[in-house]
Amino acid sequence: MKIAFDGIVRLAVLAVVAASAGLAHAQAWPTRPIKLIVPWPAGGGVDTAARMISEPLGQRLGQPIVVDNRPGAAGNIGTALAAQEKPDGHTLLMASLSPHSVNPHLYAKLGFEPIKDFAPVALVYTVPSFLVVPAASPANSAQELVALAKASPGKLNFGSGGPGSSQHLFGVMFNTATQIDTVHISYKGTSPAEQGLVAGQIDYMLDPPTCLPFVTAGRLKALAVAAPKRNPELPNVPTLDELGIKGVYTLTYYGVAAPANTPKEIVAKLNAEINAILKTDDMRARLAKLAAEPGSGTPEQFGQFMESEMKRYGEIVRISGAKAVE
Repeated sequence: MKIAFDGIVRLAVLAVVAASAGLAHAQAWPTRPIKLIVPWPAGGGVDTAARMISEPLGQRLGQPIVVDNRPGAAGNIGTALAAQEKPDGHTLLMASLSPHSVNPHLYAKLGFEPIKDFAPVALVYTVPSFLVVPAASPANSAQELVALAKASPGKLNFGSGGPGSSQHLFGVMFNTATQIDTVHISYKGTSPAEQGLVAGQIDYMLDPPTCLPFVTAGRLKALAVAAPKRNPELPNVPTLDELGIKGVYTLTYYGVAAPANTPKEIVAKLNAEINAILKTDDMRARLAKLAAEPGSGTPEQFGQFMESEMKRYGEIVRISGAKAVE
């Protein structure tokens, strides 16, 4: 009995020592600038999210956060680089929809495991998509657009920033929910697609809030928002749910992740600081201008969200028929 008891005591002592070491490490962290990898070019949605959170987070942590843009392969290159970094809290990743939810179903080889290779830290914010049509479109509601499509199957078209892009998949979601047959027109990026829509080259898009300046300028009409609730930026625009088109939720998300095995104390500290920043009046005002919903919750909840989105997009990608060109 004494031997067994001694063994239990040793295990307890080791556990305390390990916990103390982890706590000491977390208290000393960060000891140098933190690198935040953005696997997309400067100026895009993921880069915008990274730069919004990096400055106030660096101020709170007492070390600058350096945004490191590593674009390529729809976010795969930078994400793979982040997965290989040392898990000491000095390298973070700006995680988003494409690399973690869509690409696993598009690419045969990612170069990383979207769930296993990362420690979720915090959801920063989400943005919905808006169903938009050219100003000259005869459709003044989502129902009218659906009726036009059903009256002429295969005649109307919708645009996107490319095969497998968020606009492409969101369009597939909308078409599946409404049982309409329209043609996908692919552009080389969101901006060219939006310009094509404004010019009347395409009939509609499920577009992120980058379309809002065109809406406020009267060059596009917003028929609905693909979210569970109306957006404060366009409070008079109904949700698709309200119009009887159920279940088309097209949230694009931006969050912070770290390489797997980053100490839990560091992850918890980052989560607490990011959540505190998201509650400030300044950040809420900035996010409102983007039609964005601030994130919240624990690292575990963000991880569950990422997993659920990855599963959800498996079926959507399958229906779309999109394949990555590698």
